[in-house]
Amino acid sequence: MKREQLAFLADNPFYTKRFAFYVGRRCVNTTIKDVAQELRLDWHAVKELDKQYMRAQLAKAGTPAPKAIGIDEISTKKGHTYRIVVSDLIRRRPIWFGGEDRSEKSMAMFYDWLGEKKAKRIRLAVMDMWKPFRNVTRERAPKAAILFDKFHIMRHLGKALDEVRKSEYRRLSGRDRSYIKGQKYTLLSNRENLTLDGRKALKKLLAANNRLNRAYLLKESFGQLWDYETEGWARRFFENWRASLKWQRLAPYEKFAKLIERHWDGIAAYCKPENKVSLDFVEGLNNKIRVIQRRAYGLRDEEYLQLKILTCMLPKL
Repeated sequence: MKREQLAFLADNPFYTKRFAFYVGRRCVNTTIKDVAQELRLDWHAVKELDKQYMRAQLAKAGTPAPKAIGIDEISTKKGHTYRIVVSDLIRRRPIWFGGEDRSEKSMAMFYDWLGEKKAKRIRLAVMDMWKPFRNVTRERAPKAAILFDKFHIMRHLGKALDEVRKSEYRRLSGRDRSYIKGQKYTLLSNRENLTLDGRKALKKLLAANNRLNRAYLLKESFGQLWDYETEGWARRFFENWRASLKWQRLAPYEKFAKLIERHWDGIAAYCKPENKVSLDFVEGLNNKIRVIQRRAYGLRDEEYLQLKILTCMLPKL
């Protein structure tokens, strides 16, 4: 007996490809459970149809050959369980998800998958200041300029500001302490993201504590570093910024300045015109991945998480 293959059927012969793709489109912004209840289907059937849809998306997107890549890690479980995500910064889509942790061995898996010929065509690699990523990229993509991600650097500065907040909270008491209590989010958020009440609370906090006010202004001004178009002007700005720390008694900021000094080459690389890529995509991708992880909470199928991440920036079919 010979079974005929019908092109319009999905991998599951009970459904057509058209229906499978409809299910996949519904699963882009909805959980498997909700789609299964809506369509009165088995949970496992919905998941498999969604997988088929995402594989079709990847097939249509084609084989990656990136010239500029972004490298980041995500935590997949509680504790120190990491996977690496690599994105094509020009086509603005993630292209690889894998590894066993964030070690050099796991980073090398990406370059093994990409192939030596394509790896040598990479001209720019954006990453955080994690040494294993840097070491492997320099070895396997020797023509790539290393650029440290602005958002990761500003996150380090945000942590330094929070350490100042904690030290002030421990040092003060009574009414002076009450201005700081419960204001972590207000202090660390971008001013434009705050509500009117949040901005009033921030103004009140900074007026009440001079040390926090200085630390906050220093954090806000540091973002100008990425506006310079030549390394000389960027370096002059950084030296002036670091000099302004003198007599401020801001030990976490002095530690941050030393961190920048050690990694200056990967920061100054952004001043070169050929390295001017939009770093907003990297932060936007991180936010999308966090949403995907919350929606897929409890799923142990890593292939499903991989497909969700690799297709999250692709157009719908």
